[in-house]
Amino acid sequence: MATATLNAADAEKISKLQSSVSSLPQISENEKSGFINLVARYISGEAKQVEWSTIRTPTDEVVVPYDSLAPTPEDPDETRKLLDKLVVLKLNGGLGTTMGCTGPKSVIEVRNGLTFLDLIVIQIESLNSKYGCNVPLLLMNSFNTHDDTQKIVEKYSNSNIEIHTFNQSQYPRLIVEDFMPLPCKGITGKDGWYPPGHGDVFPALTNSGKLDALLSKGKEYVFIANSDNLGAVVDLKILHHLIQNKNEYCMEVTPKTLADVKGGTLISYEGKVQLLEIAQVPDEHVNEFKSIEKFKIFNTNNLWVNLNAIKRLVEADALKMEIIPNPKEVDGIKVLQLETAAGAAIRFFDQAIGINVPRSRFLPVKATSDLLLVQSDLYTLNDGFVSRNQARANPTNPSIELGPEFKKVSNFLSRFKSIPSIIELDILKVSGDVWFGAGVILKGKVVIAAKTGVKLEIPNGAVIENKEINGPEEV
Repeated sequence: MATATLNAADAEKISKLQSSVSSLPQISENEKSGFINLVARYISGEAKQVEWSTIRTPTDEVVVPYDSLAPTPEDPDETRKLLDKLVVLKLNGGLGTTMGCTGPKSVIEVRNGLTFLDLIVIQIESLNSKYGCNVPLLLMNSFNTHDDTQKIVEKYSNSNIEIHTFNQSQYPRLIVEDFMPLPCKGITGKDGWYPPGHGDVFPALTNSGKLDALLSKGKEYVFIANSDNLGAVVDLKILHHLIQNKNEYCMEVTPKTLADVKGGTLISYEGKVQLLEIAQVPDEHVNEFKSIEKFKIFNTNNLWVNLNAIKRLVEADALKMEIIPNPKEVDGIKVLQLETAAGAAIRFFDQAIGINVPRSRFLPVKATSDLLLVQSDLYTLNDGFVSRNQARANPTNPSIELGPEFKKVSNFLSRFKSIPSIIELDILKVSGDVWFGAGVILKGKVVIAAKTGVKLEIPNGAVIENKEINGPEEV
């Protein structure tokens, strides 16, 4: 039972919830107790907000500049030994629904007909081949992505890489009105359930038996990252630094731009390094939190964690990350999902640090505007690694806004005969029924807004620089 202290009414609520949950055959005993534990902590009203006046900016010892990391050993044998201690884990629980796709987001084609998952496999394969090491790939699926992923990974059966999958927990959605599990009200399909955020990676890895299996093979560190972050590749300098300094946990952070103002940041708080998320910030300090002057870095969700430390903390039930309440509605019923984030676990590990990494290690694809960037000549693809084209002088990427006509991947792809050249582009805004021919070049600030009911076609080979276009005659 949770360590939270509950009053009599709340204790009765939890007791009723417990008996309802015990009758659900779809989930394991571990999942049932994890869920009850989370709800009890939530009901007890554990402190959400931080004491603003005691926040400190972390020093370079706590958030280490990437440039100050020691070079990796030159001896390939030493490199192989380093890599043999590593496991790569990709968070693969998300669906591509926001981009109009069915199935796991990791199977969206990113470039040259290759999906996120193809690129990840190629990257790790090339490491294993180059150094003669065995870095396995773990995929943490949710009940939403499990079946599809099992089918998809079969195609890699002959590749030079071990692939393991396991599922994160499945928790019942809570009915707001009476705090009962939704599946007990007859909603028995997928709508009755939710995966409780990526903070669940630590108990799920342990409960699946994968953690003990990895430890028995001499693995020491896991590199955890979102499957849609193309910049999250294995970095030997970081791995070497963590092993040398016995750091149990490392969060990669990178300098904040105006596009990242809502991202969590690292602070020194009560003598520990801690993740500060916007939800924990008192209302009167939200603008300060969003300032890129005061909080200069944000969490990329690339995390490196010691496997023995995970085992120790999960077995002691010590990972009590901040709870993120996520309200939803199912068939007109107001429900609540209680979630946690893996980054929030940083304060429970010994010798935990951040490393301030180059922006190139954060290249997520959340929308078709991001897809346009990575499919364009702004990036090149080599051995599964997507790297920025050196020909671009501006260190920041162009700002791209595409209208709703481009939101779904299929619509996006059909509206471009080929992806335009954007090496010299600063800003692109597209709205309305716009279609792009082949070989288009965009430079500077370009706004293309088709009038309502008008189909606007940008002809093959058009060069558009610092221009606003509303009709075909202006191209």
